[in-house]
Amino acid sequence: MKRKEEHITEYALRYPVVLIHGVGYRQGKLFNYWGRIPKYLEARGAKIFYTSHDAWGALEHNGEIICRDIKEVLDRTGAEKINIIAHSNGGIEARYAISSLGMAPYVASLTTICTCHHGSYTIDRLLKFPVAMFRIAAFFVNCFFRLLGDKKPDFQKVCNQFSTTFCKEFNMKNPNIKEVVYASYGAKMKSGISDLFLMVPFWFVRRYDGDNDGLVSVESSKWGDFKGVLEGTRRRGVSHADAVDARRHTCKSFDICSTYVNIIRELAADGL
Repeated sequence: MKRKEEHITEYALRYPVVLIHGVGYRQGKLFNYWGRIPKYLEARGAKIFYTSHDAWGALEHNGEIICRDIKEVLDRTGAEKINIIAHSNGGIEARYAISSLGMAPYVASLTTICTCHHGSYTIDRLLKFPVAMFRIAAFFVNCFFRLLGDKKPDFQKVCNQFSTTFCKEFNMKNPNIKEVVYASYGAKMKSGISDLFLMVPFWFVRRYDGDNDGLVSVESSKWGDFKGVLEGTRRRGVSHADAVDARRHTCKSFDICSTYVNIIRELAADGL
């Protein structure tokens, strides 16, 4: 089915958009983390930029890189501020940059997609496994992603930063800044077979955290003005990967590109 054309030119965005990717991936030129979404938005008038932080960098390390990248976007465009759209752990890193690293004056809005704002009870249970197991996994993950370009990969620390205890403390130390507009979206798979790649984590997260997208629960994704749950109209639902167009195709029940157009449209309507 041909997608109905949508245009955002009637709502001129005041500020450029910076996309912040999640954990486990490095933004590349050959394979874009965001699928068709950036080109789809650029074709409709939005100015899109990316960050260059590590795939498995700890919050503190990635936050510094994101700050540097934001300043570069401001210098290149001459804009006073930016709008941020962040997926998964990118939302936490963006909040850290805004609230703890002094980026608040330069950020007009933050929209998070499937971000684990309140931690994961599933991760809490996994962290009870012997530390040696995490150290072994961390060794191989860190070595692999260092080869791919990560400067300071820290798999074990990143996993700990998904715990409910860490997130509770983080949220207390990084409250919303009133000058920044905060919005969030969650996503929901209808069953394990909705996304075979995420089937196993889906069932674990569903048991301990409830409805989820295969990695992040709906409840944990809520922050600021919660805009709702991406789930489509049919039985498949929307997975963590679907939320960034990982498969580069449009489902009959859900069009992720149109969802991002709506996000941009709302920002523009608010004068951002």
